[in-house]
Amino acid sequence: MIILSVDYGDARTGIAVCDRGELLASPVTVIKESWPPKVAAVIDRIAKEKGAERIVVGYPKNMDGSRGFRAEKCAELADMLREDYGYDTDLYDERLTTVEAHRALNVTNTRGKDRKAVVDALSAVIILEDYIKFRKNRNGN
Repeated sequence: MIILSVDYGDARTGIAVCDRGELLASPVTVIKESWPPKVAAVIDRIAKEKGAERIVVGYPKNMDGSRGFRAEKCAELADMLREDYGYDTDLYDERLTTVEAHRALNVTNTRGKDRKAVVDALSAVIILEDYIKFRKNRNGN
C-alpha cells in the first residue's frame, strides 16, 4: 500500500511516501504554509499525485504520553484529511523523531539553510519507517 506521512509543523510540514511494497520511505517535500486548510489541500494534491491510499500524521505526544497543543493540531489535520478529502488516516506517535532527524543531519554535516530545508521531510521519513515497522509487527510479518 502506498502510504504518505506528514510531519505537521507551525511553519513547515514534511511529507514522505513509501512504495507499494512498504519497503522504502522517501522524502517528498516540505510544505511552507501555516494555514491548516491550505496545508490539507496541498497534502491532498501530493497524495493524489503519489497514489497514496493512507495518510499517517505524526502525533507528537508529550514524553509522559499526554496530549499537548501540538498533538491536538495534528489530530485536527488528520480529521480534516479524513472528513474533507476521504483519506484513511492514522495518527502515529512521533516523539523524538525531530531529534533523530537532527542527529542524522549531524552525521552528514548538513548545516544552515540546507538543514532547515530537509529536517521536516526527514522527520516524515522517520515517522513513515516506524509506522511501516509497526504495521509489519502487528500483522505478524
